[in-house]
Amino acid sequence: QVQLVESGGGLVQAGGSLRLSCAASGTFFRINAMAWYRQAPGKQREFISLITGGNITNYADSVKDRFTISRDNAKNTVYLQMDGLKPEDTAVYYCNCRAELRPGVRSDFWGQGSQVTVSS
Repeated sequence: QVQLVESGGGLVQAGGSLRLSCAASGTFFRINAMAWYRQAPGKQREFISLITGGNITNYADSVKDRFTISRDNAKNTVYLQMDGLKPEDTAVYYCNCRAELRPGVRSDFWGQGSQVTVSS
């Protein structure tokens, strides 16, 4: 199994920056893609960004050019650098990973969520 522990959320003014981290631990063969999602009050969880094991990245249009995803494979950690934050970025941010528990056996895991609040 895989445990994902997030850190780095908080309160920031519009235009500010925050950096989220998510560290994976547990028993697994390897971590494949890692991603970030968010869920605002009264809304469905939405995709934000993804990074593959080969460092190919993808972003939602709403955060493109403002957010940057990266990973440290040695630490099994994914980061989300969030710049130019807007009040509409306020949400709980969730880390996700697809892990191979053993070769060919994959499963998805979620972090506990980190609150990001952007004040206007």
